[in-house]
Amino acid sequence: MKAYLLLGVLACAITFLVTPIVRRISLALHVLTPVRERDVHTMPIPRLGGIAMLFGLLGAFLIARQTPYFSRFYGDPQVWALVFGSIGITVLGMIDDIFDLNWWTKLSGQILVACAVAWQGIQIVSFPIFGMTIPSTKMSILVTVMIIVISTNAVNFVDGLDGLAAGITLIGAGAFFIYSYLLIRLTNAQSYASFAAMIGIVIVGVCLGFLTSNFYPAKIFMGDCGSMLLGFTTSCMFIVVTGQTDPASLGRSAFLPAAIPVLLPIAVMILPFLDMLMAVIRRVARGQSPFKADRQHLHHRLLKMGHSHRRAVLVMYLWAFFISLLAVSFLKLKPLVELLLAAGGGVLCLIVTIAFLPGLRRDYFTGNGSYPRHLRYKGD
Repeated sequence: MKAYLLLGVLACAITFLVTPIVRRISLALHVLTPVRERDVHTMPIPRLGGIAMLFGLLGAFLIARQTPYFSRFYGDPQVWALVFGSIGITVLGMIDDIFDLNWWTKLSGQILVACAVAWQGIQIVSFPIFGMTIPSTKMSILVTVMIIVISTNAVNFVDGLDGLAAGITLIGAGAFFIYSYLLIRLTNAQSYASFAAMIGIVIVGVCLGFLTSNFYPAKIFMGDCGSMLLGFTTSCMFIVVTGQTDPASLGRSAFLPAAIPVLLPIAVMILPFLDMLMAVIRRVARGQSPFKADRQHLHHRLLKMGHSHRRAVLVMYLWAFFISLLAVSFLKLKPLVELLLAAGGGVLCLIVTIAFLPGLRRDYFTGNGSYPRHLRYKGD
């Protein structure tokens, strides 16, 4: 565990140190996010923060190569596929941040990067549930490309408030890191070193280092280069661990833990996936492009409910943390305890989401007697 924590700290430190430099470069080159109708910021903010995140990721990976604990992974082409894929997707996002590419050009670039990564070995080959396998290499590449592209755009869609995408990704990657590490211990592996866990802790460190400058009020935005980098690396982390779990090693009674590699990625990324799905359905129903921006994302809805910018982000953090905790706990908790946790935690999150609305706080918690009309005593 110490090796993982050290790697996360290094990724965090590199990202933290490089971010101000990238911010100055963005200001010098006038690469700023303009104030558009759909945006909530009130003045142009430097972007290209994803470049700093890339430096943090690459720096951590290069340092890991020099350590005995992680060096054995570097004989596997998957590592280099992830490294060069990360560079490719960040460059694509950087070009989009500077020149504002149209949606089909950006999507074509994402597919190209995903195909290259899948061709180099990061593929969905089998599912741990019942030992299912994908029948052909072409089908495996197709499924992999779909997962990478969907995940890449999901994080991009949710990147609408200061610190939102980085925070949700940090929580999801942290949950998946804990899952990967516990899974190795559960299967009695000879070494606790895991490539998926290594990716997870590096993503956590990168997000944490960037949040110091990106949380409200943000000094710099990650831009498309950052959001696509996070979506890309997170999806690769999911793919690396999926299909590498042998259900037999977990015992016959451990069906649920064996199924988690398929269920957990959906759980920890449920907010970005749900936001993207709702946006696509909403826009297509209007006859618009699924990539046409609007102000009806989940975070916009929280703002319309009355939450402040910072509180809306914290509410989404809370839901992401609860869902991730619920998914990971399947490895250890009994079904009844899990059910109680789901019910109790869900009610608590709902109460927090509603109770901290400004109107409700004024009406119910200040004692001024100003209650909503439909709840007032009839005799008043």
